[in-house]
Amino acid sequence: MAAAKVSAWSRLPVNLTELCIDTTLRCGQSFRWRKLNDEWSCVLHGRVVSLKQDSTHLHYRVTWPATRNEFLTPPLSTKSPVSDANVLQDGTEDLLRHYLSLKLDLGSLYEQWSAADPNFRKRAPKFEGVRILSQDAWETLIAFICSSNNNISRISQMVLKLCQHYGPLIGHVGGEAFHDFPTPEALCAKEVEAHLRELGFGYRAKYIVQTARIVAHERPKGWLDSLTNPDNPNFRRAPEADGLPSATYKEAHEKLLELTGVGPKVADCVCLMGLGWGEAVPVDTHVWQIAQRDYKFGKAKAKTLNKAMYDAVGDHFRELWGAYAGWAHSVLFTADLKTFSERGNGAKTEEITKQEGEVVMVKKEEEEGLRVPEVVSNRTKRRRRATQTDIKVEVTVGVAEDVVEQSPKRRRTRSQAKSK
Repeated sequence: MAAAKVSAWSRLPVNLTELCIDTTLRCGQSFRWRKLNDEWSCVLHGRVVSLKQDSTHLHYRVTWPATRNEFLTPPLSTKSPVSDANVLQDGTEDLLRHYLSLKLDLGSLYEQWSAADPNFRKRAPKFEGVRILSQDAWETLIAFICSSNNNISRISQMVLKLCQHYGPLIGHVGGEAFHDFPTPEALCAKEVEAHLRELGFGYRAKYIVQTARIVAHERPKGWLDSLTNPDNPNFRRAPEADGLPSATYKEAHEKLLELTGVGPKVADCVCLMGLGWGEAVPVDTHVWQIAQRDYKFGKAKAKTLNKAMYDAVGDHFRELWGAYAGWAHSVLFTADLKTFSERGNGAKTEEITKQEGEVVMVKKEEEEGLRVPEVVSNRTKRRRRATQTDIKVEVTVGVAEDVVEQSPKRRRTRSQAKSK
């Protein structure tokens, strides 16, 4: 068996204020990066890309599969003969510049958001270098379908299982196997749903398979690419997309809602991180808490967030932060994650933990209307009778595993217990 080829380390000049990979790669955008020792590795377009960083440069190297496939052909603009040396470097720098959205001056954007928003100005200095990744739209779509009622660790495990069982093996890094993301066609077979349930995907298995079938068989080839922002198209855009009508951000959002398992938040995650729409602001329970706590948005005790209110929250932030509102939103989202609490500036974050005796109760996003959190103490809960049987805990993406799931069972009060 032929050995995989591994390139030498190359580097890109970029400082930590423009890109911090230790923050960007673990703040709930992509779920496929794995850190081995001091290197982050992930399969991107048929190659394993490994990254490490110092204060002035991003260092990268590539592990190619032993058998090259269609992803690894040299760019059409290449005029020189193809050798092993230049194939190993083929397109990877361009790929990274696109994937990491390096064409944008992040420092200038931070200045713009800080000038417009005192809350951002207060929190941003501790969280510099948070960039939005320009990911593959199909991968982003399936990953965020997995995010329903879930947390970063479990989403990452689900995405890893999808790749291991349905994606092609690309290579090994540090003794660990790395697979590419499966295509829609690979997830269409009727036995896939049952297998995914065996692997622990639960109800998400049905959503993944049904969405794969829609994309593979009910939409024209290149349909997802046709929804991308023309100012930030996919790295390898399907040629068929050029023959399809283009879409605005709002149109792309509405078309994604037609897919199984996609609600407003998932649609906006795909728009922001997979389709290049910088103005998309995903509003989940965590962001709703930020909007209420830091921006006094809506009624303090509001318990439901319908589509109109969801849109109003996004519009509020778009008006405040501008064309890249989704980027600013991600900085504040990251600042509130428990994972990064050691960098906090002393402001109280909305962390809901088992130790605090509180849980977040929300209705599943895929149902009509998005339920926003009602944080209640266990003492208060003991005084209530749980009358809603369809309420489940939704762990906001980015909240660590200490958010626990509770079922709304009836509980007897002390007075009821004594009377028996």
